[in-house]
Order: sequence, then C-alpha cells, then structure tokens
Amino acid sequence: MATVTSLIGLINKIQRACTLLGDHGGQGMSLWEILPSVAVVGGQSSGKSSVLESVVGRDFLPRGSGIVTRRPLVLQLHKTESGTEYAEFLHAPKKRFTDFVAVRKEIADETDRITGKTKQISNIPIHLSIYSPNEGQSETIVEDIENMVRTYVEKPNCIILAISPANQDIATSDAIKLARDVDPSGERTFGVLTKLDLMDKGTNAVDVLEGRAYRLQHPWVGIVNRSQADINKNVDMILARRKEREYFETSPDYGHLASRMGSEYLAKLLSEHLELVIRQRIPSIIALINKTIDELNAELDRIGRPIATDGGAQLYMILELCRAFDRVFKEHLDGGRPGGDRIFGVFDNQLPAALKKLPFDRYLSLKNVQKVVTEADGYQPHLIAPEQGYRRLIDGAISYFKGPAEASVDAVYYVLKELVRKSIAETQELKRFPSLQTDIATAANESLEKFRDESRKTVLRLVEMESSYLTADFFRKLNAEPEKNLNPSDKKKNAEPDKNPNQSHTGDRLNESYLRRIGSNVNAYIAMVCDTLRNTMPKAVVYCQVKEAKRSLLTNFYAQVGSREKERLSAMLDEDPQLMDRRIQIAKRLELYISARDDIDAVCWK
Repeated sequence: MATVTSLIGLINKIQRACTLLGDHGGQGMSLWEILPSVAVVGGQSSGKSSVLESVVGRDFLPRGSGIVTRRPLVLQLHKTESGTEYAEFLHAPKKRFTDFVAVRKEIADETDRITGKTKQISNIPIHLSIYSPNEGQSETIVEDIENMVRTYVEKPNCIILAISPANQDIATSDAIKLARDVDPSGERTFGVLTKLDLMDKGTNAVDVLEGRAYRLQHPWVGIVNRSQADINKNVDMILARRKEREYFETSPDYGHLASRMGSEYLAKLLSEHLELVIRQRIPSIIALINKTIDELNAELDRIGRPIATDGGAQLYMILELCRAFDRVFKEHLDGGRPGGDRIFGVFDNQLPAALKKLPFDRYLSLKNVQKVVTEADGYQPHLIAPEQGYRRLIDGAISYFKGPAEASVDAVYYVLKELVRKSIAETQELKRFPSLQTDIATAANESLEKFRDESRKTVLRLVEMESSYLTADFFRKLNAEPEKNLNPSDKKKNAEPDKNPNQSHTGDRLNESYLRRIGSNVNAYIAMVCDTLRNTMPKAVVYCQVKEAKRSLLTNFYAQVGSREKERLSAMLDEDPQLMDRRIQIAKRLELYISARDDIDAVCWK
C-alpha cells in the first residue's frame, strides 16, 4: 500500500518534469491535465494566503491591503532528508532562497515584472518549489480575476479549496459560488471556513461546519489563522499550529469538532484525497509518461546525444559523422537523392552541344585550307599529296576539342561541389556541429579540385592522342573512292584535269576542287574523331572525378583527423550553445520522468 507522502512526492516529481521545459499542454492531453492539483480560491481578504501558508507550514506569501496576489502561484512541496529548508523558483532555477522573507519579496517582484506596478493581474503562473523535512487596477479587475481562476478550477484534475470567512454569510461566498458553478457534483470541492475567532460574540459557524447551512460532499474544515499581531511578531508556523489546536480543543462551540478542524487536519484530508485521485489516474499517468519518455528520447536522437570527452570516442564520433555525410553524398550520385542526374546532363546535352558548335566550317573553308596547305609545302610544291598540309589541318581541327573537354571537366566539378554542399546540409547528424561541417566541406572541395586537375590532364591527353597518330586506313579508303565527297557539278568540271586525284593542275598551284576535296577529307576524319571523343571523354571524367569522389572523397581528411590531438578534436565537435542547453534540459526532464515512472511502479507494487 502506497503512503500519502510517497505518492505526493511522485506528483511533485512529475510536475517538476512538466514545468522544467514549460510543458503545460500542447497537442493532445498533457500531464498537467492528468495530474491533480489544488487551487485555493476565495474572496478578497478571505484568508487564502494564510490557509496556504498554514498547510505548507511556512510564512512566504506577500501580504498587504487590497489585491496582493495578482498571479497564480503553482506551489510544489518536496520532502527532504536533511534539515535544511529552502525554496526555488522556476524562473530562477539556480538560486536557492533560505530566507522566506526573500521568497515573499521575489513573488512580489516577479509579479511586478509581468504585470507592472499598476495592480494589473496575469494568468501566467509563478512556479515555486519548497524543500523541507516538514511537511491601480483596471475597471475589469473582477472579471479578469474570475476568468484567470476559472482557467484552473475548470480542469477536472483540479481540487478546489474554497475559502470562506466565517464572519460573512456563506450564501454570498464567492468561493462557494464559483465551486458550485464549475463542480456541481461537489466531488472536487473542499470547504474551508476561516476567521472563526473573529466572529461576533454569541455567534458561531457550527451549522456550516456540520453541513447544515450548506452541505458539501466533503466535510467542512475550520481554520484559525495567525492574527496580524502574530504575523508582525513573526510567530512561526509550529507555534501557530499549536495555538490553533488549543483554540479548537478549548472552544465551547467547536470542541466536539476539534479532531477534524485545523490546518493540520486539512493537510491530511487533502493528502488522502490526493492519494485516492492519484491511484485512479495512475494508469493514465503511466501511459502518458511512457509516451513523453519516447518523445524525449526521439528528440534527443534528433538533436544528438551528449559528446564523449574521451579522445578516442570523439575520433570515432567524427568518423561516424563523416560516414553519414558520405552516405548522403553517394545517394545523390547513385540516384537515391536528386542531383546526380545533372552529371549525365553534362555528357548527354552540354558536351554534344559544345562539340556541335565547334567552328570546323570556318576552319576548313577553301581559303583556310589553301593557306594551311601552301604554308606546309614551303618553297617547294608537293609532288604527290600534301601530307604535311593534311597533318596540319587535322592537328589544328583536333585542338578545338580541348575547349569542350575542359568545359565538361569543370561542369562535373561544379555539380560535385554543389552535391557536397547539399549533402552536408541534408546530413542530420552534422547539423549540430558547424565547425565540423566547415572542415568536411573544405576537405571535400580540396579533393574535388585534385580530381578535377587529374581529369583535365586525362581528357586533354585523349585529345592529344588523336592528333599524335592518324588512322591510315581512313585515308586509304578515301584514295580508293577519290570523288565520293564531290558534288556532280564538281565531278563534271574536273573530269579531265583531275584524272589523278593526288595531282593538281590547270596552271594554278591548287585548284578549287582539289582544295575542296582536301577539306572534305579532313572534315570526315574530324567527324570520326569527334564520335570517338564524345564517347571516351565522359568515361575519363567519370573515372577521374565521379568514381574517385565516391571512393576517396574524404580519404585525406581521415588521415588528418587521425593524427589530431584531443583539443583539436573537441574544437571540431563544437555545438550551438542553445542546442547544448536544450539537450541538458531535455536530459533532466527525461531523467525526472523515468525516475517518476520507476517510483510509481515501485509504490504501486508495495
């Protein structure tokens, strides 16, 4: 059987987990909507603060004339093993208050920080935890207060502590009116009658306390708070409770009710009811705690677990992050992600278009052919065929292929560089490490530049190979069909003078038909070379750049990282401070939820 103290402690633990990151709801039901809470409500100066202090056993709430409490106070009580008593506010988590006069001042100051000093009210709660071994206003102020209170007492998990002063008619009690409105069955309402010692002589509140004047499902509890003189004298709560017990035990009106009167009895009554409510809600609480734990673990996985301090573990983590990036990069190239198809576009569209635009028509014009062939002969005319002219024309034409070759290399380089950038951005594991992102980008781009240089050398070598050795069979076939490339008019025009296709006559050193035949022959050979390069250049580029990028993009980086000192590894794994704070908060909250779940399981099985 669970004890009241242990279950209340669990509620405090779970509520602290809820408040740690401001978990007051959201999509679906939150723990705040399941966990029971106690709302102290009542008219102005009805003794709400005094009752709350009596239950807590500490003097910590602001006091004064008019409306002093202008923000909800969410109070959590924690039982400690040591004798030290202190308080903590959620808005100042690293500051402990051991002076409860300072607690009172902080409540007032925090209220003013939100509402200002114009006596406005706010429904933003102040969260206060107490650790102890002992357990000018607006015209709509009334409406504002009621709306604020309703946001709390309307919730089905809220236990209403309705405070009414005994020296006023219970029928006009603001607290009872509100409780009746939001809790018509009375299951959540506890009636508290204050100021019994201030009633006129000859009158008493026995009818109310015994349920005849106004009946509640739970019994009424009478409270005798400290007098203003006691407060001024700083009479502590232990003495105040003793005087309260003596009042009821010696009272001729309430002596027969003394066993169920007073702040100590009220605290016991509330604890027992809380235990009952908690037991009823435990299945729902456990289910929601488990759901929250799963969500927190998923959030930690998303933002990343804490970084190890050991150098070997840090090196392993860096290498794992690099491999994660490498996987994403390869997915782009292999089609798992978009972007790699742009490399195919270079070979299928850009390269053919560039080859098609090469100025071979201008280069092999009659005028340029005559110029090149004539210059190749020097001062002596060729006797059989202008071999040197042919070679010079072919060399000059093939040199045009260098431009498209280098352009293809550069185009693939820029595609790969963009894929590196996209892959870094899409690697979720890297998002928390901006310095490592920069290091990986730098290393990858350096490798791509090296691959580009090697690829450029290879494709230029392919072009140079075509001009270094000409295909003899091609020209033998041309000689076997000398007039294949001439049009009918040229054949008729040159039938007599050009019986020998390799000779040039008619008085001119090189006649027009002969030059046209040379240009046509060279053009046919260049077309053959173009077809060859159109196929071989993409192969060279893929082999030197794409394949190498897949195989060894970060090889040099791995070698550099492996030789770095621990300090440099730590610098690579720097994080956004806000992300680090977020992880710490989530981890604390997760620890609290797991601990609360384990404690609930342990208590429920006792």
